[in-house]
Amino acid sequence: MRAIQVDLPDDAFSALRRDPQEMSEEVRIAAAIQWYSEGIVSQGKAAELAGLTRAKFLDELRRRHVPACQATRKELREEIHG
Repeated sequence: MRAIQVDLPDDAFSALRRDPQEMSEEVRIAAAIQWYSEGIVSQGKAAELAGLTRAKFLDELRRRHVPACQATRKELREEIHG
């Protein structure tokens, strides 16, 4: 696995009440959710990127009020009606 480094101001940790490890996990989950909501990655890949099981990823989506289904009404209609 590759690692990336993100530099944050020192006061970011206290402002968000997170230690560096918690912040790292939060950034990883937030990025995966963002990429999923933009349709860049699938739900399964987003869960993997977040370091979560798919069930836990779905819990995170619910907690953050992000729809688990990213298909539009038009796409759903086309899928149903062929």
